[in-house]
Amino acid sequence: MLFYGAAGLVVALGMALALVYAYQDKIIELFVAEANKHIKTKVDVRQISLSLFDKFPQVAVTLDEVNVHEGLPESEESLARADKLYFTFSLWDVLRGEYSVKQFYMEQGEVYVKVLPNGTVNYQVLATDSSTSESSEFSFDLEEINLSEVTVHYIDQQLKQTYEVDAHQLAAALAISPETVDIEANGQATIHTIKLGTGEYFKGKRVNLATALRINRQAQTITLQPSVVEVEKAAYEVAGAIAYGEGTELDLKLNGKNTDVQSLLSLLPQHMAQELNQYRSEGEIYFNGTVKGRASAKHTPQVDVSFGARNASFFHPDVQQRVEKIHLAGSFTNGKRQNAATSVLELKELSGVLNGRPFKGNLKYSNFDNPYIAFDVQGMLDVGYILGLAKLEQVRSGSGLADVRIAFSGNVNEFKARPGNSTLNTTGEITLHNVSLALRELPLPLTSLNGNFIFKRNDVGVSRFTGKLGESDFTINGMFKNVMAWLLLERQRLLVEADFSSNYLNFDQLLSEELNTPEAARTGENYKFIISPNIAFDLSASINRLRFRRFRGKNIRGEVKLRNQVVSTPNISFQAIGGDFAVRGDMDARSRDHIKVSTAAKLTNMSVDSLFYVFENFHQNFIEARHLRGLLTANIVSDVYLNSQLDPKTDLLQAEIVATVRDGQLINFPPMQKMSAFVKRTELANMRFAELHNSFWIQQGTIFIPEMDIRSNLSAAPVVSVSGTHTFDQRMDYKVKLPLFSNRRPDKDARYGTVAEDPDAGNSNLFLTLKGSESDFKIAYDNERVRQKIKTDLKQEGQELLDLLRGKKPKEKEKEVELQEGEYFDFN
Repeated sequence: MLFYGAAGLVVALGMALALVYAYQDKIIELFVAEANKHIKTKVDVRQISLSLFDKFPQVAVTLDEVNVHEGLPESEESLARADKLYFTFSLWDVLRGEYSVKQFYMEQGEVYVKVLPNGTVNYQVLATDSSTSESSEFSFDLEEINLSEVTVHYIDQQLKQTYEVDAHQLAAALAISPETVDIEANGQATIHTIKLGTGEYFKGKRVNLATALRINRQAQTITLQPSVVEVEKAAYEVAGAIAYGEGTELDLKLNGKNTDVQSLLSLLPQHMAQELNQYRSEGEIYFNGTVKGRASAKHTPQVDVSFGARNASFFHPDVQQRVEKIHLAGSFTNGKRQNAATSVLELKELSGVLNGRPFKGNLKYSNFDNPYIAFDVQGMLDVGYILGLAKLEQVRSGSGLADVRIAFSGNVNEFKARPGNSTLNTTGEITLHNVSLALRELPLPLTSLNGNFIFKRNDVGVSRFTGKLGESDFTINGMFKNVMAWLLLERQRLLVEADFSSNYLNFDQLLSEELNTPEAARTGENYKFIISPNIAFDLSASINRLRFRRFRGKNIRGEVKLRNQVVSTPNISFQAIGGDFAVRGDMDARSRDHIKVSTAAKLTNMSVDSLFYVFENFHQNFIEARHLRGLLTANIVSDVYLNSQLDPKTDLLQAEIVATVRDGQLINFPPMQKMSAFVKRTELANMRFAELHNSFWIQQGTIFIPEMDIRSNLSAAPVVSVSGTHTFDQRMDYKVKLPLFSNRRPDKDARYGTVAEDPDAGNSNLFLTLKGSESDFKIAYDNERVRQKIKTDLKQEGQELLDLLRGKKPKEKEKEVELQEGEYFDFN
């Protein structure tokens, strides 16, 4: 029996194949003729064939690589493209010779539907007089449509709407009568986007569809039975009526089932939802709404939506923090004129619990064209808990409490246009309790933040704001002006008018690039000094201790201002290096790598050796801190240029220095040791002088030293005159004058034991030059000065001769030591 059954099946299939093959040309010819009656636009088909097995047990007319041109005059664009189209009918129709197409299949295709700005559509491709006569052998009586992997593009240029949907598997059953068409559709699709105006909705959402509707062709209405659209895990039930006779009239109701935060967010424009789309919810969340009115290029239906939550929770799946016991009542309406200007989104009586602490608030967002925002919030908030919930990229972690009681209202666009004209109304206060923050843009931690901030419109009053930034501490009292604009808008300036005090500031930390720059932006330099153009301040500063490199200052007092990246001060005083320091001037940081510091400073009784130590011997090793002792008093007017790493540009330095050194010592200074032929080496090892006074100039990398007399304890040379230049690359050119006495007596100076001259004896001067580098210099006879001295002496002798002839007594003449020209001293 199995054999005969199988044999019978094979015979039947063979007969069916033979029958289909025999009638293939006739059936295709009838199909093409009938299709041409229905379609009035051009259709490109690579191949038409007849198949028994493609849609078995139905016989299928198969069209390969189909391109249906859109129904617009002279247009070559496509209305639809498909790899395969199938039109099926039964095998019995082949036997009867009458072919009625019941099912249509479209696979691997795209459909492009357009509504042009003038209202013309591109999908009118069916002929109006294409009714099939009763005697026709081939007819289209569709009962089912199936789409598989078909993308539908719908663009309405009148309404500025765009829809893009992938139908993965979608089946629609049709029941057609002369008056009505009943459709039941089920299937799966992905909504790539729905763009309504500037808003983007349902982006990338997977949708399951189950709908039933009736189209009344005479009344031109669509009755939508309760249909379910599943988006994500939520389901929306849609029901109502659509009239499409004279324009489109909508009367729809929408109810959410199994809704959560994700499903509500999916209804919002993409730009509003993208920051929140990672969050989840639990608990009872409800949603319902209505759409009623005319929809056209000039009309928008009335949209009213209500939503809310009862005892719900809100959380991010990657963290433990959550907002619990949420209660709220929300609503949305597009208003009386059904447009963005009359639209209002409102959250009322919002309350919840954060880490065991309750909070409450309200929010209203109205006029989407010209937004007006109003909200208020109250509660003792756990900063670390909120940061964990918010998942802010700019903040790594935090802790502490913030007592928040604040209300805010204002027009966003007015605020952007006139941020400084009190267009915002901000009231209330925030009090910080031991708050700590670790920011990604500022690796140095902020700790122990306490203080009270009182909001008044665009400004904030700050009272006892204390905290630490790394090792540095601060206390601020004053006013922060234009705070809201600075926080919310770009290129807005914050002005701080305050008293600033600190027990200790560590500028090694505060300016360290490693501790104050995100790792990805570091350049490897030690310091990075940048002043924001959007911050200004007027500070009255009081700092007990300050550290920067080797510098240690204390009791710093003064006024400091910042405007347009220029820091200035009329007066700053402090104690450092054993003495007092006072300065006025400014620092211009507008050019990031060319910072100019112009100051007028006064130093009083500063220890010279400590000064050289603090300033690292001024980046030279010719004369160092170990060589010097004494107390320095000086007036310095200077222009110093720095790069962003605070390294000086020494070739641009300019300064005028008037300095006095008292009780000075020059200890084991190598060039002085070279003078041992004239002075005892023991005296040269510790050269003392009571006071040294001179003016110095610095320009183009060179220190200019006018001639000065140093009255020292050297017995052989109690007065040494020095002048010359010293470059920053340590090239020296000094002129030295040493007195040489032919007759000396051992009378000692009361302070330093300097030898006094015998008034009856003559004296001589030795003129020398010191030239070269720190490690390679030579002391030589100064020919030029000797010539000048001889010239001066001859002139003086001539004058003395005239005086003698006139009966005047001649003055005692100074004698010079004569050396051979160009002779060098190379003493050991």
